[in-house]
Amino acid sequence: MQALENISLEVRENEIFGVIGADGAGKSTLFRILTTLLLPDSGECCIDGLDIYKDYAKIRQILGYMPGNFSLYMDLSIEENLEFFATLFGVSIEENFSLIESIYKALAPFKQRAAKDLSGGMKQKLALCCALIHKPKILFLDEPTTGVDTVSRKEFWDILENLKSQMTIIASTPYMDEASRCDRIALLHQGKILALDNPDSLCASFPRPLYEFKSIPTHILPILRKKEWVQSCFLFGNSCHITFKDTAHITDCIKEIESLVRESSPATDSTHTKDSVQILDSKEALESKAFAAQGLQNGTSFHHYLDFSEESKDAKSPHTESTKILKSTSPNHPRKSQTLEYRRIAPSIEDCFMEFLL
Repeated sequence: MQALENISLEVRENEIFGVIGADGAGKSTLFRILTTLLLPDSGECCIDGLDIYKDYAKIRQILGYMPGNFSLYMDLSIEENLEFFATLFGVSIEENFSLIESIYKALAPFKQRAAKDLSGGMKQKLALCCALIHKPKILFLDEPTTGVDTVSRKEFWDILENLKSQMTIIASTPYMDEASRCDRIALLHQGKILALDNPDSLCASFPRPLYEFKSIPTHILPILRKKEWVQSCFLFGNSCHITFKDTAHITDCIKEIESLVRESSPATDSTHTKDSVQILDSKEALESKAFAAQGLQNGTSFHHYLDFSEESKDAKSPHTESTKILKSTSPNHPRKSQTLEYRRIAPSIEDCFMEFLL
């Protein structure tokens, strides 16, 4: 099985470069090659001008590597782990302590505690200290915040932001909010790079208008995907993000979606409602904007978006482009009246990823 295919990228000095992809995309394999732990079957790779085949020993002296799984010595204390890794690189803790000082402050009160007894966030900070103690030119972080709480994840990326002036940082992550913290990102899927650019440019290159719909039952999504006028249709939390083909008439498409939603609702009384389309009042618009502005602050991981079932219901909606929302009530029908809310929104990184998958 081929893990990577025709990977070509260049990382700039003193930037945070993110490799974004779901589990199994090839992120860890790529990192193992770049850190000289695994030889590629073909191709060329240079790190700071050094060839990974001929100069692997020199490359290892200028790299810091934090693998996805916690790999420090569990029975050693914080202090002992740090001393051990400093000795491996022929330096002292004092020599480069200024580089890790802000991180080590949180660890100092527990420096005699064994690594196995640390929390997830504390383990990540210790692993980062050990990867930095020899002052590397390039720091590799393979999903460094997986399994860490939201507050610790934010603190960790704040630390990386401060470090990038002193080194180049290459990090992989499945978290979309972390992707936005990178200077540039590569979207990786099944061993291939789908796109590579800075997050804002990727979102700006989204090829067509994107609409967010609410109140669409999940069981009609497969029906929508088969419609000739639908380009893409994905579930995002309690909303559905839909793009239409360039030849589609948006008004007609929305009417057909309303019809599908209406037909899927359970039968009730025969109360009829008058056809209407209205703009929500300012209060509702503001509430909607507040909801959308939550973004991905809870750190939804990308692989959640590959699941079209209700298991992805914890995902958050991306930032909205406008507070204008249309609410359409169903025409006269013997079934229950349905309210369909929709609006055009600005695409997020995950929207771009899903679009590139098509």
